[in-house]
Amino acid sequence: MENDKTLRNWLTEMNLDHPLVIAGPCSAETEEQVLHIAHQLKDSDATVMRAGIWKPRTRPGNFEGVGAIGLEWLKKAKKETGLMIATEVANKTHVDLALKADVDVLWIGARSTVSPFIVQEIADALQGTDKIVLVKNPVNPDLALWLGGVERLYAANIKNLGVIHRGFSTYEKIKYRNNPEWQIAIDLQNRFPDLPILVDPSHIAGARNLIFDICQTALDLNYDGMIVETHHTPDKAWSDAAQQITPEFLKQMTIDLRIRKKHGAGEFNEKLNVLRSKIDVIDNQIIDFLGKRMGVADEIGELKKENNVAILQPERWNNVLNKLTLKGEKNQLSKDFVERLTKAIHEESIAHQHKIISQY
Repeated sequence: MENDKTLRNWLTEMNLDHPLVIAGPCSAETEEQVLHIAHQLKDSDATVMRAGIWKPRTRPGNFEGVGAIGLEWLKKAKKETGLMIATEVANKTHVDLALKADVDVLWIGARSTVSPFIVQEIADALQGTDKIVLVKNPVNPDLALWLGGVERLYAANIKNLGVIHRGFSTYEKIKYRNNPEWQIAIDLQNRFPDLPILVDPSHIAGARNLIFDICQTALDLNYDGMIVETHHTPDKAWSDAAQQITPEFLKQMTIDLRIRKKHGAGEFNEKLNVLRSKIDVIDNQIIDFLGKRMGVADEIGELKKENNVAILQPERWNNVLNKLTLKGEKNQLSKDFVERLTKAIHEESIAHQHKIISQY
């Protein structure tokens, strides 16, 4: 994509000596709260203050935001501190009100990105704007939806466009609120290499004790910054209390985070190329072995077809999963990784056998 249609130039012009930091409460609650947090963030690495004005909740009855009055509080915070301001928009009315309030950064939330209709409505309302527009990944792990949202905004001639990685919903119980699925974000970066990407550690984590490690992982993956929920009394927050950090924690975190160089030189590159060559060889072996494994799965499919036996054998599957999980631990592989890998291989085996059994 064209460089002049992304945030990359804007970030360069900012001349920051640290990653971009967008911080502020999950929700604007009161004018006093917004201003108090803004003044605390003024002395941090935060360039932009965020606050939710309209808060779409999964179930009715929960706090759903203060509405347009919150924009006036953000405008006042901007005037008093010099911070840029940001909020989420989910429809044309939100966009119109945010633009009228001179909001600097507008983001499209995960629940909106799942709907091409909503994204198109927002894109039409933002046509040609020079405001910064950020697109969160959809709630479900669907790269096409995320790409589609970006493409609709590109088509609307949005001049300053970026994305936010906030993780993906999963039915499995894991330590995160939303599974990071880092590879999906990496795939998006490969498709749009000039598109800045921020991490939303708050929504990935769901708990403040995980925030630092998620931010560090994102920086290790060459992300451009973070949008992190920050509250002066997080345990008393009206929404998402467990995942918000204090401005003091934010200040220390940005000091402790390690910023990686994008490129090495000389001897480093030589050693890196040797190690990458070794990985290439192993990767090819893995694919060859998987091909052989599927060949055996095909033979099993033929045998099951001849004997009219069902494809799925739960007892066998559970034994394989348990055995490989234990073997993975001995090889310093996390249980979560081994389970996901084994399930992916199992699904492919089932697909192979189903194709064979379905043939008449």
